[in-house]
Amino acid sequence: MSVALVGRARERQCLLDYARADESHFVVVYGRRRVGKTFLVRETLGERLTFSFTGLADQPRRRQLKEFASALLEAGQPPGPPPADWFEAFDRLRRVVAGAPAGKKIVFLDEMPWMDTRGSGFVSALEAFWNGWASARRDVLLIACGSAAAWIARKLFRARGGLYNRVTGRLWLRPFTLGECEELFDARGLAMSRQDQVESYMVFGGIPYYLTLLAPGLGLSQNVDRLCFARQAPLADEFTALYASVFSEPGHHERVVRALAAHGQGMSRGDLLTAVGQSGGALSTVLEELERSDFIRSYRPFGRKQRGTLFQLSDPFSRFSLRFLDPPPGNERYWTDGIGSGARNAWAGNAFEQVCLAHEAQICRALGISGVQTEVSGWRSRTQPGAQIDLVIDRADRVVNLCEAKYSDHEYAITPAYEQRLRERRGLFVAETATRKAVWNTLLTTHGLVPNAQASAVQATVTLADLFGPD
Repeated sequence: MSVALVGRARERQCLLDYARADESHFVVVYGRRRVGKTFLVRETLGERLTFSFTGLADQPRRRQLKEFASALLEAGQPPGPPPADWFEAFDRLRRVVAGAPAGKKIVFLDEMPWMDTRGSGFVSALEAFWNGWASARRDVLLIACGSAAAWIARKLFRARGGLYNRVTGRLWLRPFTLGECEELFDARGLAMSRQDQVESYMVFGGIPYYLTLLAPGLGLSQNVDRLCFARQAPLADEFTALYASVFSEPGHHERVVRALAAHGQGMSRGDLLTAVGQSGGALSTVLEELERSDFIRSYRPFGRKQRGTLFQLSDPFSRFSLRFLDPPPGNERYWTDGIGSGARNAWAGNAFEQVCLAHEAQICRALGISGVQTEVSGWRSRTQPGAQIDLVIDRADRVVNLCEAKYSDHEYAITPAYEQRLRERRGLFVAETATRKAVWNTLLTTHGLVPNAQASAVQATVTLADLFGPD
């Protein structure tokens, strides 16, 4: 299997369906930086693109238009001076598309938010191109792509002007699952145990770009040292660059992320208002943008329908960077030297929980309830501070799974003390929620349970192998 064909089967099929449709479509491909948006479009439709242009970061309109003219030249337009403005640029694009051979005309505008510089008139020109010409045809596929979630939402999804309700397709590109990461590792010849693959996910998340940086001839710890801790490591400053590339005012988003990183179990909106000092409206916007970019997740505590939403940092690389690279330790072998340390083990436990939360579908499949209606939430005790469960699966078949993750290099042995804790926590949950459903303690482990006398405290087990299954 070539690397170009790894993962994204559903997303590739969606793009192909739009390209075969009998009407014109305006499709937006969005997602966080480094998740593979451009790669997806080019690998799926590259040879069929009629026109392609990538916006330039932090460049004025004049420079953008000059490069746009170069792209038009490559697409077959005769040489000429750069367009005077975006209206002229899109008028020239219209002529290129109209003169293309019969069949679907595919226009790919990558990093579209970067084209919309202050006072440029880009959005108005885009409206005129789509509303006044392309949408009336049956053979145009316009694909807009970008990492700036705020711009995508404001200018395209919630547009109030001429682009209101004009987007006909949305492709939210999410990070890879563990199963897709394994496909990528196999395609690149990276011989890694599944436990190492899970640990790589705990560091880099399911972000294809980061994973392609892993060198096949090195072990995972060596790769982490090379990419994050070595002198001039390529990802040493990635956290700052990541947020600056996605958000126009990244300081607000970083403050929220740092607050959530310091409260691993999540924070309420009220707690965040106190911690970051933003107004309610501004914080709501930041939270929405962070969640749309797959940096955080929100969930409601068990039994609550609206109020009480909690927010949690879900991006593994952000969590890893703030824990170990802020500031950098100054040891180029930090990750290798830290194997088995207390700090490393504490991080691993929390990071594995996040891996499990990112694979809810795989957990439900392993429990045999893929066809059962479920509601996933969390729970915090009202009477005992610190007593909580990050993953509660409320099932229509009158069962509730209380899931707890345990990261280990071997089978996990439930001790008498932990057995007592599980039983007490289950009793507390039943008492506070007054649920009449059966409540099962469920353990998410790397290698399963030691079959000792205390194992009966757990009614269901999900292992590392289950997390690699399909969603």
